[in-house]
Amino acid sequence: MTRETSRGTSLMSIRRASQLAAAAMLAFATLAFGATTAARAAGDAPQPPRQSWSFAGPFGAYDKAQLQRGFKVYREVCSACHSMKLLSFRNLAEAGGPGFSEAQVKALAAEYKVKDGPNESGAMFERPGRPSDRFPSNFANDNEARSANNGALPPDFSVLAKARTYSRGFPWFLLDAVIQYQEHGPDYIVALLNGYRDEAPKGVTLLPGQYYNDYMPGHVLSMAKPISDGQVEYTDGSPTTTMQYARDVTAFMAWAAEPKLEERKKTGLRVMIFLILLTTLLYYTKQKIWSKVYAHA
Repeated sequence: MTRETSRGTSLMSIRRASQLAAAAMLAFATLAFGATTAARAAGDAPQPPRQSWSFAGPFGAYDKAQLQRGFKVYREVCSACHSMKLLSFRNLAEAGGPGFSEAQVKALAAEYKVKDGPNESGAMFERPGRPSDRFPSNFANDNEARSANNGALPPDFSVLAKARTYSRGFPWFLLDAVIQYQEHGPDYIVALLNGYRDEAPKGVTLLPGQYYNDYMPGHVLSMAKPISDGQVEYTDGSPTTTMQYARDVTAFMAWAAEPKLEERKKTGLRVMIFLILLTTLLYYTKQKIWSKVYAHA
């Protein structure tokens, strides 16, 4: 094979690789744009408004006062229907959480009745809660929960803020990876709690026990508007509005879904600093070792 033939073959290979890469990028963009367009054409719920969260970003941390208010909303309102089975009372006193003292947690746990047993006679019994106990549910089982909520099973609060999400579409989902935007669930929950309408739009028929919500996919859900202005009393002077309640309880839900968020971020920062220092040392070590080889080359 001559040099000209080899060069021509190489140019053809490079051109073909470039064409394949361009075709792949075009196909990806087309699919992303098509998915976004199809979602909008299907009449999906509008995107929830972005909220400002103290725990957002690589250096974010929970606002302890907000978590305490959110727990108050959960306990007085949401716990009537929603369980929180993966969280223990003692988690409330752990670092990075609402900041309750051990004495407060012990007194709080004792206010709950926890089913335990069997005792010496083989019977189950109820006892006051302990810090090590998980939050008990108001319902004995899922069927009882459905029966009390028009056939709908209220989701558990433990991981709800992580489980709920929405698509931001192309190209925003690419930007989310860069800015580490992970608050889709909290934004959605706040929008949902504030998205109820007193009456459904014209052309929409609701069955008994159904409610219209702007941000619910399909716009119909079985949960009535859970909270209204002035329903929960705050002692720290915070506004007692539906929006404030929604933000506070959502922040608490985010913490319930990831109680170790602050610890994770601190560990990640230490790892990144270590990797930067290690990379720098390796680079200068390589330069030192190979400088002698370069000098005699």
